[in-house]
Amino acid sequence: MMRDYEKIMLRRIWRPEAARSLAVSAIALPLLMGSGLALAHHSFAMFDQNKEVTIKGAVASFAWSNPHIYLRLDAQGQNGGAVRYVFEGGSVNMLSRYGWKPSSIKAGDMVTVVYHPLRNGDPGGALRSVQIRTGEVLKTW
Repeated sequence: MMRDYEKIMLRRIWRPEAARSLAVSAIALPLLMGSGLALAHHSFAMFDQNKEVTIKGAVASFAWSNPHIYLRLDAQGQNGGAVRYVFEGGSVNMLSRYGWKPSSIKAGDMVTVVYHPLRNGDPGGALRSVQIRTGEVLKTW
């Protein structure tokens, strides 16, 4: 059983204003913490924005998914052997506005890709455009 002073203390602590403030804080704090992650997620520092490279090859796979689409391409490397390139594109929502569809690219298609290469030299980068089997050029931004 609660004592009178405990009831008084609870009334002081759980005033409607305090409860409302606590609820707002409980919602706002995770949103504020997550905003930094969202900004960090959208960094393009890993790509060399000053270079554009063009490459032709066969599509190994195409992932139409959020938060970004991915294109894996098999192309001939400098030594003559096959090299697997991995390209990152924009969001499904953004690319849909530029005319992309989930069926735009299929495994086995021969395509020409223009991209910003990765700064670390790995094969791949940020997609700028893809010329698909129909000759149409799909832009990313």
